[in-house]
Amino acid sequence: MHAGISIQATAKDELYAALARQAEALLSGEHDLVANAANFAALVWQHLPRISWCGFYFLQSDGDLLVGPFQGKPACVRIAMGRGVCGTAAVTRHTQVVADVNEFPGHIACDPVSRSELVVPLLRPDGTLLGVWDVDSAEQGRFDAIDKVGMEGLCRAFMDSLGN
Repeated sequence: MHAGISIQATAKDELYAALARQAEALLSGEHDLVANAANFAALVWQHLPRISWCGFYFLQSDGDLLVGPFQGKPACVRIAMGRGVCGTAAVTRHTQVVADVNEFPGHIACDPVSRSELVVPLLRPDGTLLGVWDVDSAEQGRFDAIDKVGMEGLCRAFMDSLGN
């Protein structure tokens, strides 16, 4: 059983470093995709300020991204590859940081209060796509380069936990 601790950080990069340590401890010894995804989403939701949604979309055999464990309001269930911020991150295999989702071509408005978004593609060691990690905020311009690096580090801890 994991005993959560309070994360205290004065700078955003320190917060992400502390979150990464917490994620590694929380996911240690478990390799189940759903269990680790659920706990990872809950950890980020609990400790990352000013977000309105966070969760996973996993690649399906039909080529769509299907919603997985998340925290926040109900979400879009399926997203086509190449559509919206999630589909773009999946196709390009590059993290997407969007300051204003209303200016992103093809943005999918699952939650009308969402104003900014950060999506990290989840790649297996062999380079194949598992899915994406998606974080939204009701605050325009919420995510920056520090968030990008921090989220990518968190996602590495998640992927490492799966042992594949």
